[in-house]
Amino acid sequence: MTREATVRRETKETSIEVVLRLEGGGRVDVTTGIGMLNHMIEQLGRHGGFDLKVHADGDLHVDAHHTVEDIGLALGKALNEALGDRAGIARMADRTVPLDEALVHAALDLSGRPYTDIGLRFSAGMAGELPTPLVAHFFESFAQEGRFALHLRQLAGENDHHIMESAFKATARALRDAVAVIEAEGGAPSTKGTLSA
Repeated sequence: MTREATVRRETKETSIEVVLRLEGGGRVDVTTGIGMLNHMIEQLGRHGGFDLKVHADGDLHVDAHHTVEDIGLALGKALNEALGDRAGIARMADRTVPLDEALVHAALDLSGRPYTDIGLRFSAGMAGELPTPLVAHFFESFAQEGRFALHLRQLAGENDHHIMESAFKATARALRDAVAVIEAEGGAPSTKGTLSA
């Protein structure tokens, strides 16, 4: 079984292509125009065990907002399409990931219902070229189009880079567990009988 999707998003503000293969080997090819965002999205592919290509050309002469938001939306749409009817998946998972002094817990549910509660605290307004307030917005956009619930809790951390990277790695590891197919019969992991209604 190969679960994959290609999403292209074109607006006056951004041009984005995302190719996602869930049964991958952690191969990543990311170009966003924002070095720190490249680094973070690479964590999703590498630690999620996905093959992931993200190429984005955005209006960075304005600011990073449209690019970060639209990448999150396109990546979420690719995840939703790759999951299909979500039959047989583990669905819920959580991971706690340290990076030096930082520690972040991610819990998610591929329920078909988008929700986010992002509890990350950054000390500065920028991490490299990435405005730190846009980290929460990325995860909100990702979960919205990916149709999943995501809770992120910062348990420790002082270095913004470490906190951010720990959050992306924890999300990636939780996604890796949640997308795994565990039901031999492929039924929906829901008492409702569906994750698409």
